Amino acid sequence: MKQDFPKGEIKSIKGRSLVIKGDDIDTDRIIPARFLKCISFSALGEQVFADDRNELKGNHPFDLAHNKGANILIVNDNFGCGSSREHAPQALMRWGIRLILGESFAEIFFGNCLALGIPCLTASKKEINKLQSLVNENPKQVWDFKLNKLSISNQRESIKLNLEEGAFKMLSSGKWDATSQLLDEKERIKKIFSNLPYLNNFK
Repeated sequence: MKQDFPKGEIKSIKGRSLVIKGDDIDTDRIIPARFLKCISFSALGEQVFADDRNELKGNHPFDLAHNKGANILIVNDNFGCGSSREHAPQALMRWGIRLILGESFAEIFFGNCLALGIPCLTASKKEINKLQSLVNENPKQVWDFKLNKLSISNQRESIKLNLEEGAFKMLSSGKWDATSQLLDEKERIKKIFSNLPYLNNFK
């Protein structure tokens, strides 16, 4: 199935949510080390949480039928700790995750997600636990995230979220997307390239 990957400004995300409970879930659990040998990221979505899913034999949240198609992940404290592997957010994105909310995130994981256009926002332990309970009570409900309001809501409940100013500006302006910025500056890059003597007619 063709994935609709993030691009440009990210001001709102709408969809269903799923919950992964537990603190200190590291990148080795998100995508085990044996899958780092892949030559592209394209198949990583199928392997996200591979060992946990195998252990739970179909009862892992990423395997439950009612979570298929969910694009918002609700986690707890220090999510994405451990190694700096960018394969972890790549695997989550290719499974279909477009937004992650939690109590806190490991710094490098947060940065790797931001570079893919996956916002990672925080809320207090109390608010995250409340949100997780609401999602688990009704996995089919649709949640609406608004970046400018720093909140996510269904039609009855609204949860306030936190995001550092730099990440907010990058997401709202589209400047998280380095590839798109390069493509937008294609003519300027060509001009600079043509004026560099060590790349053109150097003698």
